[in-house]
Amino acid sequence: MNILVLSGSPRKKGNTDLLVEAFVKGASQKHSVEIISVHDYKVNPCVGCDACFKSESHTCAQKDDMSVVYDKMSHADMLVIASPVYFYGLSAPLKAVIDRFHNPVRDTYHIKKLALLLVGAASLPELFDGILAQYQLCLNFFKLEDAGHVLIRRAHDKGDVKNSNALNEAFEFGKSISSCS
Repeated sequence: MNILVLSGSPRKKGNTDLLVEAFVKGASQKHSVEIISVHDYKVNPCVGCDACFKSESHTCAQKDDMSVVYDKMSHADMLVIASPVYFYGLSAPLKAVIDRFHNPVRDTYHIKKLALLLVGAASLPELFDGILAQYQLCLNFFKLEDAGHVLIRRAHDKGDVKNSNALNEAFEFGKSISSCS
């Protein structure tokens, strides 16, 4: 199975990156895994012009790096969304990429599963509620299988995930990913 990880952390080798690396170590034992660090790509927010719906090729009117992301998604069987939590939401560059899925080309993909890796500094019980609601709506809309999630609280400073079971949890989660049926 081909797994594509969209990582939304701006902080290189930070908690989200460490969590992603642990997940990839586990998942790559059985699967091909590629990571896109969205901060390395220039992706503009969707402007809602619907040019992609009006053209036969479903080409976006914006000329940016989203075309690279679309190409990588076309080869994926599973998508993993990984992000630090900023004010109860995903990082802005990751959200811009996700908003650009508002393109009919998405209907040509063979992605069957979706997973979530989140890292937040706070310990609030409702820290992930907004993201989890949106995640569930995406699962429903795209008729995707929920592959699961790893949700880590209290990881503020760079490397805090090393002081908990978070990396092992992400590794085991990656290792447990089964192929699409």
